[in-house]
Amino acid sequence: MRSIWNGAISFGLVSIPIKLVNATESHSISFRQIHLADGGRIRYRKVCELDGEEVPGAEIGKGYEEADGSVIPITDEDLGQLPIATARTIEIMSFVPAEEIDPLQMDAAYYLAANGATAAKPYTLLREALKRSRKVAIAKYALRGRERLGMLRVVDDVIAMHGLLWPDEIRAPEGVAPEADVSVREAELDLADALMATLGEVEMSSLHDDYRDAVEAMIAAKAGGAFEPAEAVVEPAGGKVIDLMAALEKSVKEAKASRGESAAAGAGGEAEVTPIRRKAAAAAPKSVGGKKSTAASAKKTASGATKKTTGAAKATKTTKSAAKTAKAAKTAKTAKSTATKSTSAAAKKTAAATKKAAPRKRASA
Repeated sequence: MRSIWNGAISFGLVSIPIKLVNATESHSISFRQIHLADGGRIRYRKVCELDGEEVPGAEIGKGYEEADGSVIPITDEDLGQLPIATARTIEIMSFVPAEEIDPLQMDAAYYLAANGATAAKPYTLLREALKRSRKVAIAKYALRGRERLGMLRVVDDVIAMHGLLWPDEIRAPEGVAPEADVSVREAELDLADALMATLGEVEMSSLHDDYRDAVEAMIAAKAGGAFEPAEAVVEPAGGKVIDLMAALEKSVKEAKASRGESAAAGAGGEAEVTPIRRKAAAAAPKSVGGKKSTAASAKKTASGATKKTTGAAKATKTTKSAAKTAKAAKTAKTAKSTATKSTSAAAKKTAAATKKAAPRKRASA
């Protein structure tokens, strides 16, 4: 790999000659700007504003523009002679635990290669010291005309350096978090934890850029004259309110299915993502002219009619039962009245007979 910077690591009084090598590379597909009318390339030419002539790269330098518009030329030699220790040195300032570095500060990544046989021993010493301490080194260095902050750590058997943004380059996340006061239930957190556990870990080396593959396939098809545009996937407009619990349950189930696991017992069955019911005052949704919508409406109407019919039948049955009970009560009342009258008449006859028999007994005496 080609080095982009040569210098040394300053580790106290120890100096380690190193070469700086890019640790990353871009595989993104590049496009050219073309003239749509004839497909011709669109190019940018660097032209001097004073004479209007195009200037080759070898004659282009850099300069600092002041407030009045005047430009002060700055050369690489000028920058190389700056009275700072980091002009050609990665100066280690301290060692800190890796978790103290905010990932937001991470920038470009480089490999540090030992430059020459004499650098092998101190290079190995620093590498092993970093391994044993389980810390990272914070350093300052100068690259491409400005001083930068860096973090040194061990990757396999190599010392890697991540460029870091200066703390004042990290913007505060003001106005980013939701402004509404939202509460999360324990049940929702439990389902989120279950989903996280189900998704598990991923082998980072297995991740792949599917978008790049699709673009390459499209280019190959266009070049071969066999390109057929696929139907675009149109996502529904945002703002749809869903049942969060149902969405979480369904996500857990699908994640388990994708990993070949069965859904946990008691998960509540097959969860469907359904819109949360609006207030009664909200307008009813417009029907869509489709068979499913008509069938659903008919089913709903039939269900309502069935419920009404069932209710009417129950009411009729209850009325008949009440009528039978009333009739029986009336009959019993009539029978009781008749029995009472009969008893009263019999009592009267018995009393009259007794009255007639009493004088006869006195006469015979």
